Amino acid sequence: MSSRTFIEALPFSKALGMKLEAIGEGHAIISMPYDERLIGDPRTGVIHGGAVSALMDTTSGASVMSAKGGSGVTATLDLRIDYMRPARPGQRITCEAFCYHTTRTVAFVRATATDEEDGSPVASSVGAFTFQRKEARS
Repeated sequence: MSSRTFIEALPFSKALGMKLEAIGEGHAIISMPYDERLIGDPRTGVIHGGAVSALMDTTSGASVMSAKGGSGVTATLDLRIDYMRPARPGQRITCEAFCYHTTRTVAFVRATATDEEDGSPVASSVGAFTFQRKEARS
């Protein structure tokens, strides 16, 4: 199963309306539309941080799945997310992730989520994910 097929088949990704925009060579872009079902604060209409977290985790994992020499299999080991500002209500959130380094068993990723407003980050993350080389896969 390809990275694209796998990500598009994830039930929670479907439930959140995630769309794979680009993937390849340790880089992934996934977007998520504004959805009133995901509002965390009814007074402001701001999307819940958990939905943003799921988007960042999924995009980061996708970047690892597409990393050169990898088996296409990964799991999150550690993910730190810094929320910089609320996403603007009504706007699509887009996350871009880069797998910038791999060892024999661990991949390291940086990601940024933005909305449509001005490109200033909604959140940024750094994470560590399992990494398995193609030849090591059984």
